[in-house]
Amino acid sequence: MYSILLVIIYISFISLGLPDALLGSAWPSMYTTLNVPVSYAGIISMIISGGTIFSTLFSGKSIYKLGTGKLTAISVGMTAIALFGFSVSTSFWHLCLWGIPYGLGAGSVDAALNNFVALHYKARHMNWLHCFWGVGATLGPYIMGILLTNGFKWNSGYFTISLIQIVLTSVLFFTLPLWKEKKTDNKTKEGEYKNYSLKDVVALPGAMSIMIAFFSYCALEATTGLWAASYLVLNRGISAEIAAKWAASFYFGITIGRFISGFITFKMNNKNMIRLGQGIIILGLLLLILPFSNYTAFIGLILIGLGCAPIYPSLMHSTPTNFGKDVSHSIIGVQMASAYLGITLMPPLFGFLQEHFDIRLYPIYLIILAFLMIVMVENANNLFLRKPVINSNP
Repeated sequence: MYSILLVIIYISFISLGLPDALLGSAWPSMYTTLNVPVSYAGIISMIISGGTIFSTLFSGKSIYKLGTGKLTAISVGMTAIALFGFSVSTSFWHLCLWGIPYGLGAGSVDAALNNFVALHYKARHMNWLHCFWGVGATLGPYIMGILLTNGFKWNSGYFTISLIQIVLTSVLFFTLPLWKEKKTDNKTKEGEYKNYSLKDVVALPGAMSIMIAFFSYCALEATTGLWAASYLVLNRGISAEIAAKWAASFYFGITIGRFISGFITFKMNNKNMIRLGQGIIILGLLLLILPFSNYTAFIGLILIGLGCAPIYPSLMHSTPTNFGKDVSHSIIGVQMASAYLGITLMPPLFGFLQEHFDIRLYPIYLIILAFLMIVMVENANNLFLRKPVINSNP
């Protein structure tokens, strides 16, 4: 029965990725029909990100009150409704309003599923599940592209994805008893975990360091992906068409890297997986910054993606071990809020810097984020060694 639940979780992670890249792929068609400037995509993105940050910050209390299964079903349902709202929107402000439940639903389900997997499944599943998220993030734009090239409007893409989410919502509600039966390793039921306040969670030993580590990692990943093509064109003189393909190699590195990482976890623990990923990132950044041929930059981007692959899943899977099972549902929400904050703030900050200074700051900016992540992870590891974690259900 638990294997059926695991299949549902894998499908849920694909579903999580489906809407994530839709706005970017559809916006060239959307802004002309909505009669707004192309830059307005940033407003919608910020609204969605704001809702996501808010819901992840309070996901611990939501998991405590509702349980993972019910919260996942409600959140996916909320996202499905928001996507349907996008599909019937006829103005920019409609999209802004629908962006609120879009972000709230996405953040809650992300935190709930990550916590559940960290508690109940081995590290390989965390890596493979995030690989499946990449599959979903690839399929979303692909579905949108097929519909657009066959004469359909962008609304049909959102409508199609909303139908998929509605079907998943029905499956999740139908299988709620499976979530209730699953127990932790220490036989403690999910609903019996202690409800920690946000202040208590942030005060835990190592919590602030881990939050900054998540912030810097996700800032590095998002900045790399957003500005890679621009760096290759403006600094390396590569054509826009080739630069776009080479920039996509970064995401390919993450996706294939997470698939491979699942097998490496048979021989390596989370802490060493993170260190391995960090080392590969530094190697990739060195290839990106050194003035060799353009192909070294291409290899560098692939290596950065491969290095990024195990870090987020391994950090997430380490949470119950580092902080205790009874607080993991609260700390994971705070970690993810920090991650989304890095995604929201740091790529635009680099955009400001490159506009006023030079695009050549790109690899330097990434190196700073990488070293901040490394320092914070190691600082947290030292604190975890010196201080005991909270015991489950005192």
